[in-house]
Amino acid sequence: MNQLRSTALAWLVVLSCVCAVGAQQPSPAATPFRLQDGGIVVFYGDSITEQKLYTSDIENYVLTRFPERHVRFINSGVGGDKVGGGWAGPIDLRLARDVFAYRPTMITIMLGMNDGYYRPFDPEIETTFEDGYRHIVARIQAELPQVGLTLLKPSPFDDVTRAPDPDPGYNTTMLRFGDFVGKLAEEKHALAADLNRPVVDALTAANAADPVMSGTLVRDRVHPGAGVHWLMAEAVLKLWNAPAVVTSAKIDAIHAKVAEALNTEVTQLQRTRSGLSWVQSDHALPLPFPPAAIDPFVAIVLKISDLTQALNQEVLRVEGLADGPYELQIDEHPVSTFTGAELAAGVNLATLDTPMLAQSRLVAIDTVEKNEIEGVRFALAYDARDAKVQETIKKLDSAIDLAVERQRKDAQPGLHRYVLLHTTNVAPK
Repeated sequence: MNQLRSTALAWLVVLSCVCAVGAQQPSPAATPFRLQDGGIVVFYGDSITEQKLYTSDIENYVLTRFPERHVRFINSGVGGDKVGGGWAGPIDLRLARDVFAYRPTMITIMLGMNDGYYRPFDPEIETTFEDGYRHIVARIQAELPQVGLTLLKPSPFDDVTRAPDPDPGYNTTMLRFGDFVGKLAEEKHALAADLNRPVVDALTAANAADPVMSGTLVRDRVHPGAGVHWLMAEAVLKLWNAPAVVTSAKIDAIHAKVAEALNTEVTQLQRTRSGLSWVQSDHALPLPFPPAAIDPFVAIVLKISDLTQALNQEVLRVEGLADGPYELQIDEHPVSTFTGAELAAGVNLATLDTPMLAQSRLVAIDTVEKNEIEGVRFALAYDARDAKVQETIKKLDSAIDLAVERQRKDAQPGLHRYVLLHTTNVAPK
């Protein structure tokens, strides 16, 4: 982990000149994001939740987009769980120990993959699932009547990149379960996010583009890889009114004026003999997507989905520039080269190797480290009657608190100096 942190901090060694033109012009969110300062989120579910991927993606979004907010995230996923519980305990024990004990302000539930028993559709099995799910929701709303409740329609069994066997495939059961979850959410005045159909759409697009690579996105047909988990996180975040804007700055180069600054402050703007320079103090960081060269699974999902447009817009527009190539430097290091027309249209810095992205990736590493500690603590809590186990849990709780402090510290945006150089020595990309 220390090596990963060092790598993230040494962002300038791996800068690339990837062009990010045609950025979407952001606008402020119409409704506030659902997770407020002081919130506590519990993710409840089976092994797909226990993977700590879509849950970490959501956590990293909140950390980097709202670094001033204190929101705690607890992962209570257990492999093999069904609506009645599993090897970690029956459902009422699981709810009391793994949900209610944290006094959450928001709970997400994703169950269903194991509840169909990987068999052809069976009406009796469906009834058991529906009755068990109703019991969970009733217990939560009785114990925590004011809690926010987000029901997650189960993610798909991959019948897209492999032929359904038997036909019509196990995902038809997941879709039926999801339809019930949606109706139950409406009945109980809860939220419902569809984690199935967007993933199926993405798998279908990926399969058309690259049949071999698409088969790696959900390798065992059950547990999604990192790229697909981002799609699942996106579905939840959109439901919670997540804004697309990281930051947005529009600069009038002719008059050396700041025409727009959204979620950032632009100061010390001045013309120079070779271009422009200014300082930005941002209020958020871009999402910590890994480089495409080292994570082709996330890269293909970004290519075929609207993730960037929907959640990761860090827009810079500079209007009134003369023709010619312009090299953008941030903190004295070259980031990319653009034409004046590209800068006028807007470029999305979130897709480039910038110091802001390097900082965001560091936060993601912090989250992995925190989750490793929490995972051990969660396992020990299954049987905490032994005095030595209780003492260890207390130590791990202290370590978790320190890990959370480091997450928040590393997520605080800083000042960055921008320089835009008009040069004929660098060819436009």
